[in-house]
Amino acid sequence: MSAPDPAGPPRPAARLRALLAATRTDGPLVVPGAYDALSARLVAQAGFDAVYMTGFGTSAALLGGPDVGLLTGTEMADNARRIAAAVDVPVIADADTGYGNALNVHRTVSLYEQAGVAGIQLEDQVTPKRCGHMSGKQVVPLPEMLGKLRAAVDARRDPDTVIIARTDAVAVDGVDAAIERAHAFREAGADLLFVEAPTTEGDIERIASALSGTAPLLFNWAEGGRTPPLGLDRIAELGFSVLLCPIGTLLAATAGIRALLATLRRDGTPVGALAGLPTFDEFTDLVGLPEVRAAEQRYA
Repeated sequence: MSAPDPAGPPRPAARLRALLAATRTDGPLVVPGAYDALSARLVAQAGFDAVYMTGFGTSAALLGGPDVGLLTGTEMADNARRIAAAVDVPVIADADTGYGNALNVHRTVSLYEQAGVAGIQLEDQVTPKRCGHMSGKQVVPLPEMLGKLRAAVDARRDPDTVIIARTDAVAVDGVDAAIERAHAFREAGADLLFVEAPTTEGDIERIASALSGTAPLLFNWAEGGRTPPLGLDRIAELGFSVLLCPIGTLLAATAGIRALLATLRRDGTPVGALAGLPTFDEFTDLVGLPEVRAAEQRYA
């Protein structure tokens, strides 16, 4: 038996850095959203190279409520830990506003790293925040956000952990203000820039052009949101490195559950809704029962 590699596999954050570097030749990294460990596992099994823990979806899954700042940082970090443990690909996790001031951000980054997260997304909204595609948003003063980002950078124990800085200023102060903030975020140490919710393709072009060469850029393909649904080729042409599809899995699960429940309500049994669903054995396979059985035999 060969000796194990003492270095082990690359750390998740290092793997995410490598994926971001590869986008210069391979095109944008497409990252679907996951709201729990099962949806994350399905993302990884579908062949995607990274998973995004959506705050919108986490709020829906844990509370059955909207993404309006109701969850605590502890609840979000716990969900991130479960997701990271369920997959062997890097996890990018929404950390909202960092759950307080710069000192809170410092602790949030530490908790997220301990949870196994490779990339941490922080935004410049006031607390309590709102989903980036809702109305009524407000942003904190720029110096406050820069202090949070510096705290996030200083808090990293793994220098490869990717700090993603998001601004919601487009909806509050316009595109030029959002671009100005993004430049300042980069100077404060952010690794990946995220300008949330531009509402026209022209605005997307302006953002991409103004920030080109500054840092890798993230495009949020929020399903049903305010941003125009550009094709992947166009997103690549504009120079974006990461394409998030944050809530498609949540919406698909909601539609599937609704359809099954409607059949059950109508017919009294779910038999009419079973076509196209995984069988019992297929489902236990995809959640890892064969591996558990193998471990039982190995250690029995």
